[in-house]
Amino acid sequence: MSDARGFGVDVGGSGIKGSVVDVGTGHLAQVRVRLPTPVPSTPPAVAEAVAEVVARFGWDGPVGVALPCVVKDGTTLTAANIDHGWLQTDARAVLSGRLGGREIAVLNDADAAGLAEVRFGAGRGHHGVVVLLTFGTGIGSALFLDGELVPNTELGHLEVDGHDAETRAAASVKEEHHMSWEKWANRVSRYIRVLEDLVWPDMVVVGGGVSRRAERWVPLLEVRTRVVAATLHNDAGIVGAALAARERLAR
Repeated sequence: MSDARGFGVDVGGSGIKGSVVDVGTGHLAQVRVRLPTPVPSTPPAVAEAVAEVVARFGWDGPVGVALPCVVKDGTTLTAANIDHGWLQTDARAVLSGRLGGREIAVLNDADAAGLAEVRFGAGRGHHGVVVLLTFGTGIGSALFLDGELVPNTELGHLEVDGHDAETRAAASVKEEHHMSWEKWANRVSRYIRVLEDLVWPDMVVVGGGVSRRAERWVPLLEVRTRVVAATLHNDAGIVGAALAARERLAR
């Protein structure tokens, strides 16, 4: 295993993606592999898919795994867009057991994406409070203070005008209701303004698939904070997971 390399896996509702990562540059060292997320996405089934992704590369070192869950001390405490069998599961033990007992780092998927963006992407070199928001099926969040992660924030579930924010402003809501960019941007603006009054960010980085079309909606936002598009896009979770694995090994 090269000292400059790690391995990350990003578990999503529809796909499980992984690759070797150059942790010095944040670039994927090889073309990523994507497998469909098993249905049902139980811990054993997901662990099997993660093991298959890792095996495709012949990787035998530590592995970082990003999950759509709140994760504390390797245990998953919520389950968003994944089987509820993950609730109160020792995810680190399940994954390590399937991967031959190797070192495993497990973290929230938005936190993984945020780590990548702060280290290598749109948030690089920025101090103060930086918030990453991922707009997809829901709204994921990662919060950083002077580059240090405050893990497991669930800022996508803030109450906005009596509603859970992600039920009004997630990218999936735009698609489901065939909203114009203008109408959806108004909802995102309202959400970010509520967020601004609670944590007063110095910068907001917006990610998720919709960030690839940031020019269509970010200029329409009416907020006081600088908003920039994420730059690592769909690789961010993989890169952040690999970073987490490297940092766990270093401790």
